[in-house]
Amino acid sequence: MYTDKVMEHFTSPKNVGELENADGEGRVGNPVCGDMMAMQIKVEDGVITDVKFRTFGCGAAIATSSIVTEMAKGMTLEEAEAITNEDVAEALGGLPTNKMHCSNLAADALHNAIEDYRRKAAGEDGEQ
Repeated sequence: MYTDKVMEHFTSPKNVGELENADGEGRVGNPVCGDMMAMQIKVEDGVITDVKFRTFGCGAAIATSSIVTEMAKGMTLEEAEAITNEDVAEALGGLPTNKMHCSNLAADALHNAIEDYRRKAAGEDGEQ
């Protein structure tokens, strides 16, 4: 059912945790399946230098979160914004059709973290 790569990232996920003083954070969830993800990024000169995640969900949700952090680290913001759910599934060697929504969540969490970073960098963080 799952590829070896999915199982590797599920049983030994990379970049789990929280970043102190993260530059951007994205949160997403799927109320139907209950998966919830939070992803944090550190950015230097337009490049993602570190990324961490916390996920509550199934094995596929954990694996997709883990692989997205591995993919995004070292990318420019523009490159990371271009990561699609298909890219995530492909990096894992494929996902069962009924688990493809998990790859959407991981990419969305990263995109939301980048969006949050851009808002903060533009002074739109909402603090008063």
